[in-house]
Amino acid sequence: MQGCTGVAMMGSLQQPCWTKLTKIHAKGCGGNGFMPQVKFYNVKPCKASPVEASLVTGGPSSLSIAVQEIGGDGSSFLDHGLSEADPEVRAIIDKEKDRQYKSIELIASENFTSRAVMEAVGSCLTNKYSEGLPGKRYYGGNEYIDELEILCQERALAAFHVDGKNWGVNVQPLSGSPANFAVYTAILKPHDRIMGLDLPHGGHLSHGFMTPKRRVSGTSIYFESMPYRLDESTGLIDYDMLEKTANLFRPKLIIAGASAYPRDIDYPRFRKIADEVGAFLMMDMAHISGLVAASVLNNPFDFCDIVTTTTHKSLRGPRGGMIFYKKDPVHGVDLETAINNAVFPGLQGGPHNHTIGGLAVCLKHAQSPEFKIYQNQVVSNCRALAKQLTEHGYKLVSGGSDNHLVLVDLRPSGIDGARAEKILDMASITLNKNSVPGDKSALVPGGIRIGSPAMTTRGLGEKEFALIADFIHEGVQISLEAKSLAPGTKLQDFMKFISSPEFPLGDKITELRRKVEALTSQYPIPGV
Repeated sequence: MQGCTGVAMMGSLQQPCWTKLTKIHAKGCGGNGFMPQVKFYNVKPCKASPVEASLVTGGPSSLSIAVQEIGGDGSSFLDHGLSEADPEVRAIIDKEKDRQYKSIELIASENFTSRAVMEAVGSCLTNKYSEGLPGKRYYGGNEYIDELEILCQERALAAFHVDGKNWGVNVQPLSGSPANFAVYTAILKPHDRIMGLDLPHGGHLSHGFMTPKRRVSGTSIYFESMPYRLDESTGLIDYDMLEKTANLFRPKLIIAGASAYPRDIDYPRFRKIADEVGAFLMMDMAHISGLVAASVLNNPFDFCDIVTTTTHKSLRGPRGGMIFYKKDPVHGVDLETAINNAVFPGLQGGPHNHTIGGLAVCLKHAQSPEFKIYQNQVVSNCRALAKQLTEHGYKLVSGGSDNHLVLVDLRPSGIDGARAEKILDMASITLNKNSVPGDKSALVPGGIRIGSPAMTTRGLGEKEFALIADFIHEGVQISLEAKSLAPGTKLQDFMKFISSPEFPLGDKITELRRKVEALTSQYPIPGV
């Protein structure tokens, strides 16, 4: 069969020839749009260097490519590949690659990007400075960078089905939090009022989180924030209380969106509340942007003034950010000028052109039929996971999921998220502890957050996600047993106990890890 990923070599490259991989499990090609071939090159005869080139299983193979001598007398260097130039970093990368391959990756904000995106991110685009916007740069030599950024903007608008006559987009933010702060800088003055979902109820730090003793987020330092919350009896956003609070607090900006909210957003209700108090309405769709692009979830562009996002979560691109804005003035503000000026020169210098290149590649794929199939599978897998966890007796915040994540309240099970996360991590199951409504501590929260995008990318379906729920349950049971055996009640006592050579449950964790890796070894990962 044809391989699912391949090897790309750089150097003195000529005359590409194609080959095919064999002995790769068929499930790894699971219809998610990652089917590149392996590309080898003939090279000019000169100094040769072995290059580590991992295929999909993480096993290195030794190839030889040309190594050029760069520079003048006294300053020249051989342009080695990473294995020869820095074997220490190469070894760390190989260990991380092996961890990703063997683990069940369930962190809701993570994904596996494609080889094509990685090639763009690892290209010569990283060499170029381009402060400013296309056609308005502060440096020369940007004709192709302009072409790339314009292409990326056009693809962004097309991927999210918005008309370029009514909407614009800035693709330069370095990630989601910088994108959000650029919006705040553009439309707010210091100490203006904002409202966002409270962090313990599923919100994001950049939406203004603070405690009675500390303004934790930079947003809460420079602006006055008032959180809205979930109805703890339902696990859903309490829109009635949001409306009442907004009418009292009179925010200038209301932020929709979350980082641990498993349900879709009621944008018409948000719009109504924002209009009542004369506020801007911004949607941070970082987690769900891929689902929005595929029209799997409600469309924020129909109701919001500004939409921000990261580009590496469900969108499956490089690590970057975008800001979409209405072109018509809102509350007397020219959003296009204000946001572009806030990004540069307000908060950033030169954009990362290699990231913009990778983003353009990602946004092209986001318009494909395969991407829509993938996003629907993300939701189906998440629901299968939620159903199986419920059958094991776990309490899910809101009772289920509409999107890519589930939030499990472990408190009724007698364990916390920090202990469960650690035991599961030892068994090669990667997820994160997470606050749930009513929590008092972010370090020892009562829940875990579980996401489906990454393992869906690798080709797993509903059956496998039900099995993953079984694995999680097994890990939680080990966590409970370890908690009962630990010599103290504090988290540090637990961590010290499970790390000791005398830990009596090591065999159970080893057996669970064996089952996990038997599953993951059937599914190649793209890109690496």
